[in-house]
Amino acid sequence: MRQSLELPHIEKQLARHDPVSESATADQREAAVALILKPAKAGLMGLFILRAKKAGDPWSGQMALPGGHRERNDLSLVETAKRETFEEIGLDLGPKSRFLGALEGVRANPRSGIDLVVTPQIFLLETPAVTFTPNEEVARVLWGNLDQMFNGAARTEASFPEFQREGKFPGYRVDSEVVWGLTFRMLNDFFDLLR
Repeated sequence: MRQSLELPHIEKQLARHDPVSESATADQREAAVALILKPAKAGLMGLFILRAKKAGDPWSGQMALPGGHRERNDLSLVETAKRETFEEIGLDLGPKSRFLGALEGVRANPRSGIDLVVTPQIFLLETPAVTFTPNEEVARVLWGNLDQMFNGAARTEASFPEFQREGKFPGYRVDSEVVWGLTFRMLNDFFDLLR
């Protein structure tokens, strides 16, 4: 089994992958997130955000991928991911990255009662040095080591009483934070595609 992530393999698997795209029903909303990859000496890195604490946001204070709801004038979910990334962290994915492909949409049922289908869009950052200008929705921008997640070295369990969740949940360590829940599921879908 592969213990590290290699860009040629990722590109090949995504090129061969034909995600099942289900249109959102009238009761559902569509959203897209950007899984942004960056090669580094320590391994393949992925960009994450720590969402700011905000009343009414079902993902307030959680680790996430940049992204959000599809707007009526977004031509595609790729455009949604690009627009939301720019709005949230000031990173223009147009000239600084290359789109590699998409994963299947993941149905989310957040505590707010919104029925949402979130589709991860994968980008390769082609500019090594970028700066971020997070908006009020983002507390921090962090890079996480995807190789360590993929090979199990970053796997952990954590409790999240602040999110009204009892027990321990699986996740991945990124700095002092834990990626869990919906983002954890999307990462595992990505890793499963590469195995």
